[in-house]
Amino acid sequence: MGASLHIIDLIKEYKAGQPVLKGITLEIAGDGLTAVIGPSGTGKSTLLRCVNRLIEPTRGRILLKHEADTVDLATIRGAALRRARRRIGMVFQEYNLVERLTVMENLLTGRLGYTSAFNAWRRRFDPADIQYAYSLLETVGLAGFANQRADALSGGQRQRVGIARALMQRPQILLADEPTSSLDPKTSVEIMELLLEQGRAQRIPVIVNIHDVELARRYATRIVGMSGGHVVYDGDASGLSHDVLKQIYGGESWLE
Repeated sequence: MGASLHIIDLIKEYKAGQPVLKGITLEIAGDGLTAVIGPSGTGKSTLLRCVNRLIEPTRGRILLKHEADTVDLATIRGAALRRARRRIGMVFQEYNLVERLTVMENLLTGRLGYTSAFNAWRRRFDPADIQYAYSLLETVGLAGFANQRADALSGGQRQRVGIARALMQRPQILLADEPTSSLDPKTSVEIMELLLEQGRAQRIPVIVNIHDVELARRYATRIVGMSGGHVVYDGDASGLSHDVLKQIYGGESWLE
């Protein structure tokens, strides 16, 4: 049985009394791709960043379950949080690569949570990790790029490195925050295909925060629509009717 994520009454306030997330409750399991859509400012990125604890939730529970193990990501601290983060892969909008390092070195940063500080400083990694990194480069279409510096790559290539780096963690869940927003339409399609394929290949849930409704329709097995800090739609692409989209985004002129 794979991992599952249970978000229960999640609230996030950046300012007291002004919640951005207003009691979000979701359960995500299986190996499908869940797309979170909605207008800017509705809390999509905040939701993902609460899950991996890049920001602190105000209230609520975020349970990551795998077999007999359950951890509440909303409350743990210190070493327990560092261990839990190893289980969550993250793909960023702006790639977050170390530009001066090679592709291979960037991938191996995905194993830092499993490597001693001394070995990491000396860049001494387990040979099995290096071999796995090479296999991931083939998987994401970058075989032969291991020694290329990250700052010499195109945007699409950088995002592929970002996906491979996240998979280096052997995560139980994969999060992607606007992974296509800086990419052209063709590359965006390729990245969404890759995320969907790898969720199934690794048998893990993938959650993608995305603005492009048509990409969400095409690749998501489940769509969560947010508006005003609430979930207002939770279902498959076929249910994204004109009225539902109007409820999520407001107005009608952009739908014509």
